[in-house]
Amino acid sequence: MPTHILLAPLALSLGLCGPGLDAAFAQDSTQPPGQASGQAPSTEARPAAAPAIHPSETHIGMIYRPEPAPSSYDAEAVPEDEGVAGARMAIKDNNNTGRFTKQTYLLDEIALDGDKDAVAAARDLAGRGIRYLIVALPAGELLAIADALKGQGVTIFNVAAPDDRLRGADCRRNVFHVVPSRAMQTDALAQFFTLMRWRKMFLIVGPQENDRLYAEAFKKAARKFNLKISAEKPWTFGPLAKARGDTPTRSEAMVFTRGLDYDIAVVADEAGDWGDYVPFRTVDPRPVAGTQGLIASTWHPTLETWGAAQAQNRFRRQSGRLMRPLDYQAWAAVRSVGEAATQKKTADPAVLAPYFADPAFSLPAYKGVSLTYRPWDHQLRQPIIVVQPKAMVSVAPEQGFTHQRTPLDTLGTDLPETTCKFAE
Repeated sequence: MPTHILLAPLALSLGLCGPGLDAAFAQDSTQPPGQASGQAPSTEARPAAAPAIHPSETHIGMIYRPEPAPSSYDAEAVPEDEGVAGARMAIKDNNNTGRFTKQTYLLDEIALDGDKDAVAAARDLAGRGIRYLIVALPAGELLAIADALKGQGVTIFNVAAPDDRLRGADCRRNVFHVVPSRAMQTDALAQFFTLMRWRKMFLIVGPQENDRLYAEAFKKAARKFNLKISAEKPWTFGPLAKARGDTPTRSEAMVFTRGLDYDIAVVADEAGDWGDYVPFRTVDPRPVAGTQGLIASTWHPTLETWGAAQAQNRFRRQSGRLMRPLDYQAWAAVRSVGEAATQKKTADPAVLAPYFADPAFSLPAYKGVSLTYRPWDHQLRQPIIVVQPKAMVSVAPEQGFTHQRTPLDTLGTDLPETTCKFAE
């Protein structure tokens, strides 16, 4: 059954605040607007036959599929609340500004356990009058939800599917993309390689479909920034990064890079099955990047500039763990609704839905610049951070990469290249 959660206002909602404000609001209560002091907030589940939504309430639904617990110890296991924890923090941020506009924000969560149907969950939320949905699901389920809710005035925010086709031939007018596309991720790395004058790439491609898609995106980025893929090989040694000990194929994998001429190895392993095995095991001393090693991401625990340290600390206090990229993406989606409502002085979905793609809309989001959605494919423009496991290395777009509109449009598919045509 869907869980109805009222998340209280929290001070410091914008990403461009000074460090003193975080401490100043440290005593912020967790009571929602209008709740008497000392009264416990309600956490009761919303019944199936929900009452009509109050005009002052803006409900935001979130549909996600929790990761199953690992079968054995995993130091980097995906948290059960990945993504939804970021949405909860954003609801508090929205309520902080909502106190001044007399608007209350609530999060309605649906966790798809087992074989629960994503479309049925989306229809349930839409049937209860919810007009903003955060979807943390793969591309196929996202498209099914978008098509099922077409024409119903529901705005969908994609926070988990990086597939370029969702911004191209399979784009939908009612979907906005907070998660960067694979093209944006690989363009960010390619810009950094160009800056460092690493021109020759060794591309290693995993066996999964998503690995192939990532590799295709990187090949396009290489052509775009005049890099050379001097060698390409498939990974055929199995999930060695997840092995608990030595394996018979270990020695074979270690000589996998022998006799090749390249500046950097690029791995395409989105599932994390083997990519972490490659660094420091190449025959020649070469850096490793791609889905492991040096990566391109929306968020990382080492990001501390532009007020991000305050967001990191608030998230850790609220969730008891570090903020992950999916948490940030869900946060940005929920904050998009809150920020648009503040700017337009209304939370009317009929007003906000077209406004998200309006150049006048902007989202402060701890990235040094305000973020906007591209009108031609509804992708959120944003700087991409280039990081290694323990430190931030760079931020794309890199200096020197210019564009007639904004340097942010040097990342991903630009307007002249798009194949997106929104159906009426």
